[in-house]
Amino acid sequence: MRRPQLVVAGGTAVVTGAAGGMGEHIAKGLARRGADLVLLDRDAAGLDRVVADIGRETPGAGVTPFVVDLADRTATDEVIAAIAADHADVTMLFNNAGVAVGGRFGQVSADDFDWLLEINLLAPIRFTRALLPLMLSNGQGQVVNTSSLFGLVGPPGQSAYCTSKFGLRGFSESLRSELEAEAAPVGVTVVHPGGIRTNIAVNARVAEGVDPEEAERNKRAFAKMLSYPADRAAEEIVDAAIARAPRLLIGKDAKALDKLARLTPSHYWSLMGRAMALAAKR
Repeated sequence: MRRPQLVVAGGTAVVTGAAGGMGEHIAKGLARRGADLVLLDRDAAGLDRVVADIGRETPGAGVTPFVVDLADRTATDEVIAAIAADHADVTMLFNNAGVAVGGRFGQVSADDFDWLLEINLLAPIRFTRALLPLMLSNGQGQVVNTSSLFGLVGPPGQSAYCTSKFGLRGFSESLRSELEAEAAPVGVTVVHPGGIRTNIAVNARVAEGVDPEEAERNKRAFAKMLSYPADRAAEEIVDAAIARAPRLLIGKDAKALDKLARLTPSHYWSLMGRAMALAAKR
């Protein structure tokens, strides 16, 4: 069933990770299109800046900010309950917040692994569980889950991150299938960004067992791959949500590696690894 386009104006959008990067620009793009906003981030100063920017650029938009660390389940659940109680007109959920941990599986501690899964996978599931019924009651809605290029391919040194992003992809695709089977008025978009120019690599945790020089080399290699503008990526995400697209690949790298993984599912890393090694030398 092909659903009509999502009506943004007059609805409320919940955006996690809204204090910078793609989340900031998703929020600003939605405000320009007439949405009210509920914005969440652990960075209080960054969130204040984004709220002030929106107030100046789009003064008619209602903005409710929440400073919360999604790794804190109790605090997050309190915020989710407050959103559900006070914003019954929610029609859009952008599960955008994400963190990274660098290191092979044997180097990443159980605590770091669980910390990452809590933010990248379990928090989006809990937000969706709480807010999906409101969207169904409102007669329209879209859940937009930001997976990753690493929700399509699994390179070494990213076991924790890939677990979360493959998991979010699977959750998104299964939920979308269920909603389509029920002819529900809510859809799901799963987003696979490639190398977007954000601070996720800079802010990534490094596992204690990783050699510092190796960690620095890996950070430099990944940083050189982060070239796609965050504001452009955000506009593509908002447009995909409005069009109710089931899937969005952002950047030539995501599109190329998606094809490569489909063509050579057992050997794509050898080709990808060579490309990254060349990038690190430049």
